[in-house]
Amino acid sequence: MIDNEELPIGFTMELAMHSDILNHFARLSKSEQKPLVDKARQVNSRHEMREYVESMFRP
Repeated sequence: MIDNEELPIGFTMELAMHSDILNHFARLSKSEQKPLVDKARQVNSRHEMREYVESMFRP
């Protein structure tokens, strides 16, 4: 997994609240994680972050 210091705190907190999504994210390679983390850095609110994390692996 990408080092915690590289993850936005809101993203980390939301992942911690969704263990199934966290587990899926952790199984990804660093190159697969990077675009997800980059997009999380563009999120501007807690509500938006929750929606983003909850939708990350939906088809």
